[in-house]
Amino acid sequence: MPSKVRNAPDPAQAAATAMARHRHDPLELLQMLRDVEEACGWIPPEAIDCIEARLALPRAKILGVASFYSFLHLKRAGRYRILFSDNITDRMLGSLGLLDRMCRGLWVERGKVSEDGLVSVDTTSCTGLCDQGPAILVNGLAVTRLTERRVDDICELVRDEVPPGEWPADFFRVEDNIHRRDALLGTPWLPGRALEAALARSPEDLVAEMKASKLRGRGGAGFPAGLKWQACREAPGKARYLVANADEGEPGNFKDRVLLANAADAIFEGMALGAWATGARRGFLYLRGEYRFLLDHLEAVLERRRAARLLGESILGREGFDFDVAIHVGAGAYVCGEESALIESLEGKRGTPRNRPPYPVTQGYLGQPTAVNNVETFAASCLVALKGGAWYAGIGTPESTGTKLVCVSGDCEQPGIYEYPFGVEVRQVLADCGARLTQAVQVSGPSGATVPAAEFGRRLAFEDLPTAGALMVFNERRDMFEVARNFVHFFAHESCGFCTPCRVGTSLLRNMMDKLANGHGSPYDFAEIGKLNLLLQSMSHCGLGHSACNPVLGTIAKFRGAYQRRLAHEEFEPAFDLDRALAAARQMTGRDDAAAHVRPETEETA
Repeated sequence: MPSKVRNAPDPAQAAATAMARHRHDPLELLQMLRDVEEACGWIPPEAIDCIEARLALPRAKILGVASFYSFLHLKRAGRYRILFSDNITDRMLGSLGLLDRMCRGLWVERGKVSEDGLVSVDTTSCTGLCDQGPAILVNGLAVTRLTERRVDDICELVRDEVPPGEWPADFFRVEDNIHRRDALLGTPWLPGRALEAALARSPEDLVAEMKASKLRGRGGAGFPAGLKWQACREAPGKARYLVANADEGEPGNFKDRVLLANAADAIFEGMALGAWATGARRGFLYLRGEYRFLLDHLEAVLERRRAARLLGESILGREGFDFDVAIHVGAGAYVCGEESALIESLEGKRGTPRNRPPYPVTQGYLGQPTAVNNVETFAASCLVALKGGAWYAGIGTPESTGTKLVCVSGDCEQPGIYEYPFGVEVRQVLADCGARLTQAVQVSGPSGATVPAAEFGRRLAFEDLPTAGALMVFNERRDMFEVARNFVHFFAHESCGFCTPCRVGTSLLRNMMDKLANGHGSPYDFAEIGKLNLLLQSMSHCGLGHSACNPVLGTIAKFRGAYQRRLAHEEFEPAFDLDRALAAARQMTGRDDAAAHVRPETEETA
């Protein structure tokens, strides 16, 4: 694990070791760069020289990949690299105050490296630990449940240069917080049972059972899994691939983390089922970089399954049924949750979404048919293999069959994972998690729907409130404008920059929300937000831009008062405030008299 703070090795040697570990395969470029980052604390030019020469890759490509992912550094970072989760629920728990406390304790400015190169402190969008925040990452390791005392202890450990591997184990305790189990989490998993049931059928019969189950993708889009497997099987190509998408970067979502920790066997078994159905011989689990702490556990599960002949050659003795899984670790790019961007990343490139069509199911990894499913989808497929499609279709609603893992965070007594049959009402979830005086919930993260109290009778289902799993709770004390503003900052930060409408549009939207927050808002800004939404929806390259205005439009429609309070002007007001910009100069000179301020001309002074 990347836990030791130590003298960095020779960069060229670190690069050589990384390349050897990944068989000098250019498709593994991202994994090599991650290894160099873990060894050296950054990616030195000498390491890039070595990779460029040995792999015969253009230097521009290596630099392009390294600069795309936020967890990779082309300049020296601190030997202790501390990242605070900037998710809205972490902010509600006081993360910003704790961040300032840590910066003061370590004498370091946010976003910068200390003068001695020891430590850097900054933010990252979301760590996937919303149920036990505030949370941070220290050299890739998750630290949960921050308090002032814990921050002070960490500052002391860093100043004393104690390696993170020697810190108190309780700092790194990540709980599952499963509060309600149903068909998926309540089924005891015996490795191999679902595979045995599937091998009693033909691949075509397994696909038929999947289609009969009406199991839809659990990553949010809801495409029928059986149809995807069938299309992959029937698509022309020399090889087929399966990918388990565990890159859940949506703020408020952490179900994949819990599944990976508790039901990795079910995920990998589901991938083997997919291989039997599609004819794939190779699979990948794309693990988000924030879940790097799960890698050793997942590799151990894979080794155990190979030893039991549940992966590898001739699975369960079936001649010709060969399939294995490799784990690829991301490096901090939300957009890689989109399946075509994920495939680009798997191929050692920047995670830029592809034009579609063609879709990955016909031209995916290396241009071959590829089925990409969320890890929850693969786990649920085991239930279909064990109990049949008709049984599975009998759970939930006619259009949304089976159960759904719901990630509850925010203002409630018991944040965590709740499993329900599809069709559960929002008010039932709120009652179960101990939410009180709730004014709104955000379903499916920033890109989803803002649901006010009057609509708590709505149901979690594809025909009403589709969701990848996140349900964020906001009580009556919360300012829904600030919630939407945080979401807008998230989209602006996570835009991959590929297309101009999204790159510029999300930045303009962020600036408009900041303008409102700073007291310069007017009805003009509302009209501009509407124009931006039309632009982003019609011109953006992928779903990130399409949904970037959702939190603003949703809160304007449902909580307009939160915006009206900020409309300090009836006519257009520019965002730039010269007097505000000179505040730092006044502070440095110790002046705050009238002559040190820039005031707009009034009738009396005209």
